[in-house]
Amino acid sequence: MLEKKFNPDLLYNGIVHFYMDKKGYSKDKANQIAQAVVKREAQRRICKNDDCKHFSHDHIRNAETCLVEDCNCDKFCR
Repeated sequence: MLEKKFNPDLLYNGIVHFYMDKKGYSKDKANQIAQAVVKREAQRRICKNDDCKHFSHDHIRNAETCLVEDCNCDKFCR
């Protein structure tokens, strides 16, 4: 199953609103949490191959050949 393209803005806004509305956190604290989560999720979706560094949605079936034209990556590395 293909992964949807990572949208950090959508994730960030959802987290901020959740922590402010549901948990009652301050705006600054909710922003800190959202920044940490978005950073972690982005790193999780980047290929760890030193020659690649493209997102998982740039790989065929998120595990095989990279779709970027000049990239020699043949497997997504977690």
